[in-house]
Amino acid sequence: MRIQAELSLYPLKTKELAPSIEAFLRALAGKGISIDPGPMGTVVSGESRTVFRVISKGFEKVAKRDEIVLIAKFSNACPLSQEENRSND
Repeated sequence: MRIQAELSLYPLKTKELAPSIEAFLRALAGKGISIDPGPMGTVVSGESRTVFRVISKGFEKVAKRDEIVLIAKFSNACPLSQEENRSND
């Protein structure tokens, strides 16, 4: 089943937010899911098992070095991304 997730990562106890967020995005990249970063969060999509696995591993990687909070919303009912719509035409 294809799903989408909206993710927001919040580094704690630091003045520098970007390193943790960038490390998380790098951990997601190239792992079989679509990634659409935005100013307030990132939308990822793909097969549900892959999405859950990649997010879990990305969280663990960043949590080993930083204190973080990850907010995630998952849906199997959201519209497809523009890229996926084009590939279905």
